[in-house]
Amino acid sequence: MNRLSLISKIQGVYWAVTGIWPLVHMPSFIWVTGPKDDLWLVRTVGVLISVIGLVLLAAGIKKRITPEIRWLGIGSAAGLGFVDVYYSLNDVIRNVYLLDAVGELILILLWLWAGQRGLVTSTSKHSSQQH
Repeated sequence: MNRLSLISKIQGVYWAVTGIWPLVHMPSFIWVTGPKDDLWLVRTVGVLISVIGLVLLAAGIKKRITPEIRWLGIGSAAGLGFVDVYYSLNDVIRNVYLLDAVGELILILLWLWAGQRGLVTSTSKHSSQQH
């Protein structure tokens, strides 16, 4: 099995589930993660995380992992992991987010471990049309 596709599917499922969670059952999300002042922001982040997760999942299923998809996985995990750690350690969000930071770090390490072997790249050159 293609390592990159597997990692993309793993992150895709993880992100889709965690992103959709506050959209379908806010009370349980708040019970685990702590009270929130701006529920619209929780929903916004949930939508964005869900979309990224579904894109990663679709790319993994289709085995079309481009360099951009790989960097989407790495960059989004790094960004979310940083937010988890920074705001947990500054007592803005609950320490349960540190568990997510560990998950994000594992995803980053998996992407780096998989390397670039199997990336889909375009070798076709776009020809300019003359008018």
